[in-house]
Amino acid sequence: MLPLDTKPGRVSRMHAFRKTSLVFAAAMVAVAVAVAWQGHPAWRWAAVAAALSLPTGVAVAPALAGFQYTLWIVGVVVAGLVKPELFLWSVGGVSTRSPLVVITIVQLVMFGMGTKMSLRDFAGVAKMPQPVLVGVALQFTVMPLVGFSLAKLCGFPPEIGAGVVLIGSCSSGLASNVMCYLAGANLPLSITLTAVATLLAPLVTPFWMTTLVGETVQRSFSAMAGDIIKMTIVPIGAAMLHDYLKTAPAQQRRVVGGVALACAAAAVAIVASGGWSPGDDGSLNPQAMLLVYSLAAPAVGLVYHLLVARWPAVDRHMHYASMFGIIYFTAVTTAAGRDNLLAAGLLLCLAAAVHNMVGYAAGYWLSRAAGLDRQSALTVGFEVGMQNGGMAAGMASAMNKLGTVGLAAAVFSPWMNVTGSLWANYLRRRRPSAETFPEPTAAPTAPAAAVNE
Repeated sequence: MLPLDTKPGRVSRMHAFRKTSLVFAAAMVAVAVAVAWQGHPAWRWAAVAAALSLPTGVAVAPALAGFQYTLWIVGVVVAGLVKPELFLWSVGGVSTRSPLVVITIVQLVMFGMGTKMSLRDFAGVAKMPQPVLVGVALQFTVMPLVGFSLAKLCGFPPEIGAGVVLIGSCSSGLASNVMCYLAGANLPLSITLTAVATLLAPLVTPFWMTTLVGETVQRSFSAMAGDIIKMTIVPIGAAMLHDYLKTAPAQQRRVVGGVALACAAAAVAIVASGGWSPGDDGSLNPQAMLLVYSLAAPAVGLVYHLLVARWPAVDRHMHYASMFGIIYFTAVTTAAGRDNLLAAGLLLCLAAAVHNMVGYAAGYWLSRAAGLDRQSALTVGFEVGMQNGGMAAGMASAMNKLGTVGLAAAVFSPWMNVTGSLWANYLRRRRPSAETFPEPTAAPTAPAAAVNE
């Protein structure tokens, strides 16, 4: 929806640009088909042009504007498969898929997720303990076990199968919160479940990975737990520091400032001493990078708070950074794992569909069997069926296995966004009464992009 203060001329130009993009996308589809029929490789460029122009053009139709982000995900997946070299390049010895870049962007996504959370979200546990217990239990039992079963049934190579287990073992993200809002489900429960699951992930995710595929990933429980804490809890906590500082007394603000300065100095010292690139070739160590980022996190949260105090628009537009991050690692993971994806593509897509559908169905029906009302059960369905793809991609990058272990995240994430959007909009249109699905009073401030998201 356009802002109310948008100038009519600007609105008209944007509408014309979107129409042009839609026409261009249609023309490129026709060109791609015609050129491919002739056996000329130029069809790849036409397909990429169509895939990357369609998301802008589709916003012409108000009914389809809500799927714009989803189409961007699909578009970069198509582009990554057709022309992987578009996303696999390097500058100054740093490639687009290096741990330095991927982990940095995952940290950005998690920080964006944290800006939409607060300490108050955890208070929901006391208000609705049964739904929270049911939701968390289903999320961290159904999805890892279904992922493991699918990996075995489909006969995936060990590292690709480990990636399926990994994304099934991750917590949910903010995308599930947005889908619950769109569906008119229990939004407070959804936010609380995301917060609690994220907090438990450093314990539960490594447990399932070491139990089910430990011999493949060759990472200890403590190492994976440390990676998750540094990759998710720390940046989310740094962002939530902004929420805390809004009402903190002056003395506590000074304490936070002192701690942030000391931690930042330690991070600078590690970088200056070469401690985060111990290899003889100067390559960066992912675990050392995460340590540096963790030390710098309080300072980042403090700087963000000061920026928002000066320019409030920064907070309102932070979700765009998260959107970019999700699109980026989806594109790079797809391109890096293109050959593996083409080899196991149909089976992996089928696994994504089954995994996602089982999550929705099991989350809903088992919640109903546990005595939850229909609205809360739908909420649990979304939370169980949608995982944090950013967490999975970041962990795969930390293992230096983005093109294999991280491949499932590249497939599952866009699939979850597509089905989540379709299911949420269907439920919203079909809700039987205001009593069963009350109109939400406030929307989450981040779109589906902000996590898986």
